[in-house]
Amino acid sequence: MRISGFASGMDIESIVNDLMKVERLPLQKMEQEKQVLEWKRDDYRSINTLLLDFRDNSLFNMRLTTGFRARQVTSSNEDFITAVASSAANQTSFEISKVEQLATAASWVNDGKISSDQTNKIDASKSLYNEADKLANNLTWNKGVIEKKNIKVESGQTVKLDDNIVYDVDTSLDIQVNGKGFEVVDSANNLEANQVYFDASTGELTFADGAVKTGDTISAQYVKDNKTIDTTLSEGSNGYKLDGGSIVADSNFSLTVNGTNYSIGASTGTNEYALVDGSGNSIGKINTNSGAITFDEKLTETTDISVTYQQNYTSFSIGASTANGETHRNFIVSGNESLNKIVDRVNSAKLGVSMMYDSFSDQLTLSRTETGDFDSTTEDIQVSGDFMTSVLQFSNNRTNYEEGTNAKFTINGLSTERHSNSFQIDGVTFSLKQTFDEVDGAQPVTIGVTNNTEEVFENIKEFVETYNTLIDNINNKLNEEYHRDYKPLTDEERESLSEKQQEDWEAMAKSGLLKGDPILQSVLSEMRRDFYTPVNNDESTGVFNQLAAIGITTTKNYMEGGKLVIDEAKLKEAIEADPDAVENLFRGDGDSYGEKGIVRRLTDSVEGAMDKIYERAGRATATNYQFTIGRNLEDIEDRISNFENRLAQVEERYWSQFTAMEQAIARYNQQSSYLMQQFGGGMS
Repeated sequence: MRISGFASGMDIESIVNDLMKVERLPLQKMEQEKQVLEWKRDDYRSINTLLLDFRDNSLFNMRLTTGFRARQVTSSNEDFITAVASSAANQTSFEISKVEQLATAASWVNDGKISSDQTNKIDASKSLYNEADKLANNLTWNKGVIEKKNIKVESGQTVKLDDNIVYDVDTSLDIQVNGKGFEVVDSANNLEANQVYFDASTGELTFADGAVKTGDTISAQYVKDNKTIDTTLSEGSNGYKLDGGSIVADSNFSLTVNGTNYSIGASTGTNEYALVDGSGNSIGKINTNSGAITFDEKLTETTDISVTYQQNYTSFSIGASTANGETHRNFIVSGNESLNKIVDRVNSAKLGVSMMYDSFSDQLTLSRTETGDFDSTTEDIQVSGDFMTSVLQFSNNRTNYEEGTNAKFTINGLSTERHSNSFQIDGVTFSLKQTFDEVDGAQPVTIGVTNNTEEVFENIKEFVETYNTLIDNINNKLNEEYHRDYKPLTDEERESLSEKQQEDWEAMAKSGLLKGDPILQSVLSEMRRDFYTPVNNDESTGVFNQLAAIGITTTKNYMEGGKLVIDEAKLKEAIEADPDAVENLFRGDGDSYGEKGIVRRLTDSVEGAMDKIYERAGRATATNYQFTIGRNLEDIEDRISNFENRLAQVEERYWSQFTAMEQAIARYNQQSSYLMQQFGGGMS
C-alpha cells in the first residue's frame, strides 16, 4: 500500500514522478532511436519502390524490340492498298502490280418471303408454334421430349446416352465436346475428327481416335418419345411446371392425382386447356406453351402426382467451312421458341455463320463471318432439315447463294491468294481496298517500310527523362541536410506544440537520415559506369558503341549528380544512320560486362542495389528478423521492454522508501504525542 504524505505533509506522488522523469531519460533515448530506425527503414523502402518502378517499366520497355524497331509505312496509292508494319518487319519495299479479286464472305439469301400474308406477317418475337399458321410453307411438328445431358469423360469410360432415343441422323441429335459441335453420322467406319457415330440400339457414342480425351465434357441434346414425371407436391401447392414447353395437347397427355386420371379437355383460352377426369370434372388447367399446370384449388395435403407428356419440336443443322476446319451443329427447337430465339442460337453457336431475319422484306440471310473460300470441293455454308430447306426456304437449289472468294493479287511479280483482304507478309499487314490492274493503266502500288526515327527518338528521350528523375530523387536523399539537434518528439514534447509545429519539427528530424549512404552512392556510381562504358560485342559497329557518340552526355553541372542531356539533332541523326547500332548500344547482350548493352547493365545494377536495400530494410511483407534494421528494431524493443521492467522496480522502490519514511514519521508523531500527554499529566 502506498502512503502519500499523510504524516510528512509532503507531495510524495509529485516527488516520485519527478524522480521517475530522470530515470526515464534513457528510455526516451531508446524510443527516439527506435523511431529514427523506422524512418530510415521507410526511406530505404521508398527508394526501392523507385528502383523497382524504373526496372519494371522503363528498363523493361527498353528491352523490347518495339522501342527501337518502330516502323513507318508509305503507300503510293492508299485508295488501293494501305499497310502497317510491326517491329518484326524489315526495312524493305513491296510492289503490288495487280489486285485481281477481293476476298468476300459466302452469303445466302433465302428463296422468298416466309410469311403467307404480307399484311399479317409472322411475329419473330412470339412462339413459333403459335405463329406457324402464318408461314408460307407448312411446318410439320414432331412429337417427343427434348432432353439434355452433360458427361465428364473418365478414363476408359464408354460414353452412353439414354435408351429409346428418337433418332434422326441428320438433325435430331446434337453432340458437342467442350462446346464444339460434332457431325452425327450413320457409320462408325472411317470417322473424321469432327464426326460421331450414335448406336441407337445401345445409346453409345463413338468418336474418332483422339477426338475425345479424359476430362473433356460431352454435351448432348436429344429427343425421347415421351417423359413421365413422378413427384410429390406439398400441402398448399397450387400447381406444377413441366420441363420445357409447347406441350402436345392430345390423348398422349395424362395427369394422375391421388389415383385419379386426368386428360386434356376443352380449350379455356390461348394455349390453355382444362384438365378433366373421365366424368368431365376439372381439377385445373394447363398452359401448353409454358408447361405450367394450375390447380383450381390449393392442395389440402401432401399429394403424389404423375405426368406423362410430349412436346412439339422441329430440328435442323448448319455447318460451314472455316479457317479452323469444318464446323457443324444440330439444333432441336421446341415449339415455344421464337424465330428470334432460333436466330440467336445460331449466331451464338460459334459456327462461323451469322443468321438474320429482316421483318421488312420477310426474308432471312445466312452469311459467313470470315471472308475467303476454305474448301473448293463443297459450299462454305451447308444446311439440312425441312425447317431450313422448306420453312425458312434455304432450298438445295441455292438460288441466291454466293460462294466466298479469296483475294487474288500479284506482289513482287508473284501471283498469290489470301482468304482475307487483310493479311501479313514479313511483319507487314496489308489491307486491299479495291481491284486494279496495270494492264488497264493503273500504276503498281509501292509499299515502303522504313524506320520511324521520331518514335524511336521519343522512346529514348522518355527513358532518359525517367532516369534523370530517378537520379534526382536519390541525389536529394544523399545530399539532404541532417539536423542533429532535431530528435523525434516525446509524448510530453508533443503536448506542448501545435499540430503545425509538430509537423515542422518531424520534417526536420526525418531530414538527412540517408545522407551520404554508401548503398545509394554505390548504385549511382554503378549506373554512371553502366552508361559510359563502351559496348563491345559482335553487333557493335565501333562508331555508336557509347552514349556520347549518339548525342547523350552528362550535364555540365556536377551538382546534378550525373543527369543526362540529349543533343536531339545528333541522336536523330544516329538513329537514321544506323538504327541497329543504336539498338545494340541499349539492348545488346553478352556474357561479359563489356558485351552487355546499357539497359541490361542497368538492370543488373538496379537489381543489385535493390537486393542490398532488401537486406538492410526488408520488404513490406518481411518479418523484422529477415533484415538488418529489423533486427536492430527487435534489439531495441527488447532493451525497451527490459528497461520498462527496471523502471517499474525503481518506482516501486521509491514508493517503498517514502512509505517507510511516512510510517516512521507517523510513529514518531505518536510517541511525541504520548510523551506530551505524560508530561502534561504529572504537572497537574
